[in-house]
This record gives sequence, C-alpha cells and structure tokens, in this order.
Amino acid sequence: MTTEQRRAIEIDLITVLRTIYDPEIPVNIYELGLVYEIAISDDADVKILMTLTSPNCPVAESLPQEVQEKTSLVKNIRSVQVELTFEPPWDQEMLSEEAKLELGFL
Repeated sequence: MTTEQRRAIEIDLITVLRTIYDPEIPVNIYELGLVYEIAISDDADVKILMTLTSPNCPVAESLPQEVQEKTSLVKNIRSVQVELTFEPPWDQEMLSEEAKLELGFL
C-alpha cells in the first residue's frame, strides 16, 4: 500500500468518525479527542484506538460498536478493530479547537 493510499483511507475514516457523536456532548468523537490513534497496515487492516469521556460512560458498549460498524463500510479496507483504552484518561485538553469553540470554551 502506498503512502497516498494509506492517507486516502485515513481521510475517509476521519470523515466517518466525524459523523459519530457522543450522545451527551453535541460534538463528534473525532473533534472531542476520543480517537487516540488510527493505524492502517499494509494489508489495509485498520486499528482504531479510542477512549470515552468517562469509564462509566452510558455508551461504553454501544459507541465502540457504532465506530466498528460505520468505519467497516469505508472503501478499500479489509477489516477494522476498535480497541477501547482509558490510558491516558480523556480530559477537556484533548478537545480540538473546533470543539472548544462549539462548546464555548474559547
């Protein structure tokens, strides 16, 4: 897989991630900083490392499943694995500038 192909897949994945929202905060999970890493192998297998705003988040089971289902539909990938982590713990510093503006933190 070329660098250009990998970048195109990453852009498509980010586009999809920006359609998924934490139900308690009106900002998508990508801009919230919940996605820590997107790794794409040479065989087009994708691993997404993500977190939640809290370990007790009411969508702890459904949100990673939604990420799995929606990103699996991206063209030119073979598989998607979503891994949930709480290290480092999420905090408001992980918000993008766009999210901070949206939430009135700027």
